[in-house]
Amino acid sequence: MTILFSVLLIFGAAFIGPMAAKYFRNVSGWVLALFPLTVFVYLLSYIPLVSGGEVFRESYTWVSYLGINLSFYLDGFSLMFALIVSGVGTFIMIYGGGYLGADPKLPRFYFSILLFMGSMLGVVLADNIIALFIFWELTSISSYLLIGYKHEKEESRKSALQALLITGSGGLVLLAGLILLGMMAGTMEISEMLSDPAVLADHPWYLGMLICILIGAFTKSAQFPFHFWLPGAMAAPTPVSAYLHSATMVKAGIYLLARLSPVISGTVEWTYIVTITGAITMLISAWLALAHTDLKKLLAYSTVMALGTLTMLLGMGHEYAVKAVAVFILGHSLYKGALFMVAGTIDHEAGTRDVTQLGGLRKLMPFTATFGCIAALSMAGIAPLLGFIGKELVYEAALSAAIFPMFFIFAAVAANVAVVATSAIVVLKPFFGEFKETPKKVHEAPVSMWIGPAFLSVLSILFGVLPFMIDGTLITKAAASIAGTPELVVSLSLWHGINAALILSVLTLLSGIGVFFLWDNFRSSKVMQGYDRVLGVAPKNGYEHTLNGILSFASAQTRFFQNGYLRYYLLTLITFFVVLTGYTIVAKTDMAMMLDFSDIMFYEWILAGVIITAAFAAVFASSGLVAIAALGVVGYSISLVYVLFSAPDLAITQVLVETLTVILVALVLVHIPKFQGYTAPSSKIRDGIIAAGAGLVVTLVMLAVLTLDFDPYMSEYFAENSYVVAYGRNIVNVILVDFRALDTFGEIVVLGVAGVGVYGLIKFGRKLHAKEGTNV
Repeated sequence: MTILFSVLLIFGAAFIGPMAAKYFRNVSGWVLALFPLTVFVYLLSYIPLVSGGEVFRESYTWVSYLGINLSFYLDGFSLMFALIVSGVGTFIMIYGGGYLGADPKLPRFYFSILLFMGSMLGVVLADNIIALFIFWELTSISSYLLIGYKHEKEESRKSALQALLITGSGGLVLLAGLILLGMMAGTMEISEMLSDPAVLADHPWYLGMLICILIGAFTKSAQFPFHFWLPGAMAAPTPVSAYLHSATMVKAGIYLLARLSPVISGTVEWTYIVTITGAITMLISAWLALAHTDLKKLLAYSTVMALGTLTMLLGMGHEYAVKAVAVFILGHSLYKGALFMVAGTIDHEAGTRDVTQLGGLRKLMPFTATFGCIAALSMAGIAPLLGFIGKELVYEAALSAAIFPMFFIFAAVAANVAVVATSAIVVLKPFFGEFKETPKKVHEAPVSMWIGPAFLSVLSILFGVLPFMIDGTLITKAAASIAGTPELVVSLSLWHGINAALILSVLTLLSGIGVFFLWDNFRSSKVMQGYDRVLGVAPKNGYEHTLNGILSFASAQTRFFQNGYLRYYLLTLITFFVVLTGYTIVAKTDMAMMLDFSDIMFYEWILAGVIITAAFAAVFASSGLVAIAALGVVGYSISLVYVLFSAPDLAITQVLVETLTVILVALVLVHIPKFQGYTAPSSKIRDGIIAAGAGLVVTLVMLAVLTLDFDPYMSEYFAENSYVVAYGRNIVNVILVDFRALDTFGEIVVLGVAGVGVYGLIKFGRKLHAKEGTNV
């Protein structure tokens, strides 16, 4: 089994998924979970090797002359991410089968979620930056299908489109940044960039490249001001939210920044933009969560807060920061995936996600309540869970910040206070207190819906109590990859003594508990409503106004240009061609050299005069037959040009085609009514000027081509190979039927289709006229 095969296995499972839903029905989720489980077990086998310092690379030639390969790179960081994608994905398949078991659209869900899973594996394992981008865009497309799963609902369609437009637009900007990066580094392979990181900061393209990559990452990972799309994506089914919007897709931007940080970080621009953007996102989103009562919205905003925290840490880039990034990514994936599944289970069994309508469910849903509480404790950063270690490292990183340390300490504490309160809300409100009647009769969910939270929450305890299980295997190598320093060592422990980080943790916990008890009044206050309106609703409204403006502008220009009149289409196209091409020719070419006619013979001037005279005669002819005869003169004169320049085969072709054209058009003109000119004199003058301009510009283009140095490569190639390879002595014929056989075949197909269409129109016209009692 290879890395490529592990990715292809998931893509293959996407096509098997719909059939599994049909034939395995209630256990289809368990069956399909075997695919990501197989990948997870396979990746586990790399842990001893990677922790020993080895890295693995596979490469398959794709577009060799552009340096694009389908290559994969496995080190500590990509291994940790791939284990998260496949491990959490295993439980999502089981959970999705239980959650959507009776849904007729379940086959489509399986296809889309597995397509996304394969794409995400491709993102975190890709070595070539163009291959990474292709997988990146596949995650956007598959997430669009998943968010719009309930396509019959307008909210789902709008949320899916919103996510696609924001992440897709960011993806296009990212492509520009990645191409610039590849050109600057001299390679498209990430492993080569990491093994010999060039000094890119002094490159004149550095700032442009950095901004493009940051825009792509910020849109994908919902950084301010793009933070609003992630809560909107909660219109997706809960299995989608638990996977895409907590453990995988939204961390793709974080992965990209961390993956490329050894190459593009370390500058003032990187430090200020990335750190401050992350801190603002972290602080704003943490408190926006408290304005909502929907479980998924609460968790979504806290997810944006976590993404902001990771972005801030990557911007800082020092040792504490990269350690915190590695631990926080793993810890967040465990507890947030579990909490999203718990929220979906509550909604599935109770019929509502509104915490104000829930209470006292712990007795009816003991397993769900237990594992939800464990995950919430980790999210709140309470010992002895892994979330506590992650929060301690975040505080230590903020205390060691090189710029604005007091601001980052304040932002980290304030954000985590809101997270503690949110953690309490998502478990205490639904599971404790007095029982409240719900739309559905509540009972414990089937095992398929709580086995995922069980495993993930237990791992949060296990890795928190026994951190040595991961610090020397996963975390050390992941942090070393982010820092670009293989010698980095991470040693995790629950107790570091009484220090500033511990004091900040205690202060955070007490303050968060206080906010929780005040939450009922706080969320309905004018201050909180105004805060949500300005920082939560206004950015979304800004997006909608922008989109509506673009659509209105598109509609207006479409009405102007696509007005239904072919003559105006041609007029617009030719006018733009004349203006733009004419300006380029005049500004960029040597007109004196181009207009040198000293080597033209007198008989060539005579032939040119005949062609021009015939062309004017065709334009001003009062009869159609006279016009076609004049055009025939033009055609026959061009055949003489071919003869003069030693191309008799082209001359013969031109004479035959021109003769046939004149005869056919003349026969048609005899049977059609005489043309009546309705064009105003001013329009004729306008059209004449534009037509003359087009002719002049085409002439200048041809003259400009003649001034260029002739490259004989292609002509020599055809001359040398026409007979040897294609067994033909006529080079032009060989080009048409052999070297460009597909082009010629395509032209034949087009003509054939057009002929069938014409035949159909004639046959239909005869039947129509026969039905109406007329003759054709």
